[in-house]
Amino acid sequence: MVIISKYIVPKGYTGIALFPFVFLKEKYLISDATLINHEKIHLRQQLELLILPFYLFYFLEFALRLIQYKDWSIAYRNISFEREAYKNENDLDYLKSRSFWAFLKHL
Repeated sequence: MVIISKYIVPKGYTGIALFPFVFLKEKYLISDATLINHEKIHLRQQLELLILPFYLFYFLEFALRLIQYKDWSIAYRNISFEREAYKNENDLDYLKSRSFWAFLKHL
């Protein structure tokens, strides 16, 4: 389910997936198939890791990447979950063939 909320989406981002919802900053973004697909990939990742462990792993990996790269944007882009989502966001059929725990290939 997609919800429009400029207050939930962090500053500098257009959307965020918080299982089972996708929050978008602006209504017009609903028609952005690439963005929606990116967020759906995150929903699948969250489901695979039983939701709470996903968030723990995500923030732990982000902290490690931030120490590694010393740059917020580069650290964010190098989180395995983000790498998988960005790599496959243009493939609108990706979730049909995605293997279980596919984000591990992007560690």
